[in-house]
Amino acid sequence: MAATRCLFCVVVVIIFVLHTFKLVPGQVMTVEEIHGYREQVRSMFQHAYNGYLQYAYPYDELQPLTCDGTDTWGSYSLTLIDALDTLLVMGNHSEFRRVAQLLADTMTFDTDVNASVFETNIRVVGGLLSAHLLSRKAGVDLEPGWPCDGPLLRLAQDAARRLLPAFDTPTGMPYGTVNLRYGVPPGETPVTCTAGVGTFLVEFGTLSRLTGDPVFENTAIRALKALWDVRSDIGLVGNHIDVTTGRWTAVDSGIGAGVDSYFEYLVKGYILLGRPELMDMFKEYNKTINTYLKYDDWYMWANMKKGQVTMPVFQSLEAYWPGLQSLVGDVDSAMKSLHNYHQVWRQYGATPEFYNIPGNKAQEKREGYPLRPELVESAMYLYRATGDPFLLQLGRDVVEAINQITRTDCGYASIKDVRTHQLGNRMESFFLAETTKYLYLLFDPDNFIHNDGGHGEFVHTVNGRCVLDAGGYVFNTEAHPIDPAALYCCSTFKQDQEELQKLHTTLDFASLLEDFEEDIKEKDKKESVPSFPEKRLDSFMDPTIDETLASDTRQRLHFDKWKKSKVTRSWNEEDTKHPAIFTCPAQPFYSRFSILGEMFEEKYMPSKEDLLAMEPTSGELDDLVRRIGDSLRLKAAHKQRVGRERMAATQRASPYGLPVAKSGTVCKKSPPRNARRLLHRRCDADDPYAMLQELLRSGNLIKEAVKRLGNRGEKERAREARYHHDSNCDSPVSELSEMSSDSSDRSDSR
Repeated sequence: MAATRCLFCVVVVIIFVLHTFKLVPGQVMTVEEIHGYREQVRSMFQHAYNGYLQYAYPYDELQPLTCDGTDTWGSYSLTLIDALDTLLVMGNHSEFRRVAQLLADTMTFDTDVNASVFETNIRVVGGLLSAHLLSRKAGVDLEPGWPCDGPLLRLAQDAARRLLPAFDTPTGMPYGTVNLRYGVPPGETPVTCTAGVGTFLVEFGTLSRLTGDPVFENTAIRALKALWDVRSDIGLVGNHIDVTTGRWTAVDSGIGAGVDSYFEYLVKGYILLGRPELMDMFKEYNKTINTYLKYDDWYMWANMKKGQVTMPVFQSLEAYWPGLQSLVGDVDSAMKSLHNYHQVWRQYGATPEFYNIPGNKAQEKREGYPLRPELVESAMYLYRATGDPFLLQLGRDVVEAINQITRTDCGYASIKDVRTHQLGNRMESFFLAETTKYLYLLFDPDNFIHNDGGHGEFVHTVNGRCVLDAGGYVFNTEAHPIDPAALYCCSTFKQDQEELQKLHTTLDFASLLEDFEEDIKEKDKKESVPSFPEKRLDSFMDPTIDETLASDTRQRLHFDKWKKSKVTRSWNEEDTKHPAIFTCPAQPFYSRFSILGEMFEEKYMPSKEDLLAMEPTSGELDDLVRRIGDSLRLKAAHKQRVGRERMAATQRASPYGLPVAKSGTVCKKSPPRNARRLLHRRCDADDPYAMLQELLRSGNLIKEAVKRLGNRGEKERAREARYHHDSNCDSPVSELSEMSSDSSDRSDSR
């Protein structure tokens, strides 16, 4: 009997545990239940949002116990900006349009206010960028330049530019505070947290890719890599650093407060911007974290130099880590940690800021919960990755606890003490920007944010046709979604590809080069050397040839040496019938294309008769090629070289942007081996001008092609012109600078 009674008790305990942890098969949520919780979350957001508008706007935040407002981070209606994209995610298009117009008409950052560089970036700059990219989906009237221009984008750029003075330090790491009008305040402390240094790349990189101004992305990369360079010998980073010296002032290392989003932006910067070195950095950090900080699916804090545990605590902010692990494919480890964090939530109905792991209790003086989103953020990511119903049950626990414990008459209040559920008089903007958004997305599997790439929308822009809204959104650390497709749409790389294809289609280089190569073969059969002044040969003079030989003999030797460097091997004739699409980028130039001073329309190229009527000389042909080269180069160069002179007066360059021999030396530029192969090779993606440069090196092919369109009867003069160009490596810099200036004035319009 005693054994039967004991067995019965064990069965009861097992059933109780299964029900407690919602693991009974019958506990899987129905579609109606999921939609019901989604509507509860929408109602939560609407209650908090209306409370802010009614009682707190235009202050930064709502005080939900006293139903009034207060400024916290900079006095620019922070909650309104932070919540804007959540309106669209939840389907409130009309309110999104109203607020977007309100911000465009009234918002200014030219104020004498000291603002947090970190918070202004993730909440204001990130919020404006996301709202800008979502404007089309909300039905906002767009400017012709969208998504590469627009009022919200200009606001974001203005705000970000006012943060740049903070980065003016010997290390490139930013101060923590900046005055939006005057820069870094006098006496500002140089000590800032690690996350405050390494959490700019998503926003600044997006700005650079959309606007073409590289200063933002370069600034963020410099700061981020500066942290990498000062990590300890065992590969850990501390949590506070002196930005003027690069010395650590706090050496506790962890994945939570003060460090968290630095690791997050390594992964998301790689995903959004395609910079593989960032993922390499994260992988190294991840190995070190697993070695020194991970204990039984918990992550503790350790000394960055020795690896000894200093704080055996779980921080509420650390709950983002399983979501980040899911992005890099470590789902099993992520689920184990998330189960631990969920048990902390169930213990208190919230996650305290610090939870003492050995003591299984909230840490003294760190027992608050300010409505943080990190737990549901990870649940949302992992549910998308696994579909595990446990994650929906976690979300349900969060929704019910927040509604029961923190709801007030005008909003939702933070919890001062999770043990007693005493409330605090603050509702941070991230409750509307992150917590409610992640909860809504968890219970809304059909939301446009979850698009897996199965469909998108074609959008006609000034940069051509783009595919947007195809999914793959990257959230910044404040849950503001960024569409990577928009960054590509505005990038110079896309323009390069389209213009190169247009150039290929219009000029039909394959057939021109076929004709050109046959002409080279005919020239090679000739025994005589063309007559031209010997000074034109100076740049091809071979110092190994005996100068005591007769003049005509030396000319023949020099010419033969140069001729052998040219390609005479023919290619498969069948290949020329179906030429491959160019893979190397070129720059747009039709809008500025002219020949001998005459302009042509975008889709019109001059015919043979047009060129014959102009009677071009060899010098004019040479000038034509130079102008084409500059046009191909300047538009992208203008975008990518903001903040420095494009053609510095101190930088000596040839008319085609090729390397130049120093004064008094011989200019040695050997043509490439195979002209046609150059058209179909894949150039270095970091050098969008490599295609043009290689073409020009291979015997000035563009000049030959244009000449053949217009005047096939002056072969000797064309050859003389080619020699003339090669002997003038040191072309006047002033002429090139003037020409570059004229072209760049026209290259900035979108």
